[in-house]
Amino acid sequence: MTWLHFGFKDLLDVLLVAFLLYKSYKVMKRTGTLSIFGGIIAFFASWVLVSQILGMRLLGVIMDKIVSVGFIVLAILFQDELRHFLIAFGSKRGLNFITKLFSKNHQETEQEHKYIAPVVLACMNMTKQRTGALIVIQKNMDLSTYVHTGEMFVAEVNARLIENIFFKNSPMHDGAMIIAHNRIQAAGCILPVAKNSHLPKEMGLRHRSGLGMAQETDALVIIVSEERKKISIAKDGMLRANITTDELREILLGEREL
Repeated sequence: MTWLHFGFKDLLDVLLVAFLLYKSYKVMKRTGTLSIFGGIIAFFASWVLVSQILGMRLLGVIMDKIVSVGFIVLAILFQDELRHFLIAFGSKRGLNFITKLFSKNHQETEQEHKYIAPVVLACMNMTKQRTGALIVIQKNMDLSTYVHTGEMFVAEVNARLIENIFFKNSPMHDGAMIIAHNRIQAAGCILPVAKNSHLPKEMGLRHRSGLGMAQETDALVIIVSEERKKISIAKDGMLRANITTDELREILLGEREL
């Protein structure tokens, strides 16, 4: 029977669908729309059962009509998520992602990690000095929109420079610093505030902005609290508070999950 033939193309097809479902699940979980995702999966399973397996014509026709306009409804429900996906996919780094997977070598990885030591050192010093900070590290999505909201300049990542930028009397200390391609691209930048966040009351605008940036983009955001002398980190729409400098270094190196 033909359905027993299962080749490499079929395996690749199944793996790609599974990957897309997994990524969709992560996005829905991060944005608090997981119940909608579950409802969509349940509806499609019911549609296949009614139309393809049980052959119920009348109910099948009704569900077919719903499915035909379902994509428009999904576009309305998940317009923010679709916009973020298209921005990420259309960025230069997004288009080059597959090439980088096959071309990256150990030396390039070391170059990408040059910023880590000075950032960790600066965060350690700023917690001791009760200096607040908001540091955004670009990943795959381009952050030019946010870079242009602050004072643009290009400088090597240096612990002393980071501390001076976030010093209380500095004109740029209230905004965020953005690091991309191993260099500081801008400071004093304005970030989006988190939506539907359930952060404790002691976490103010700096934490909400850091979490908002992690919800809107794939960037990694470091928040240093001047009141609590603690470091927090936001990534993939989640925020982890009260991490040590060792944990910060491991997260930046990719050796530890958030």
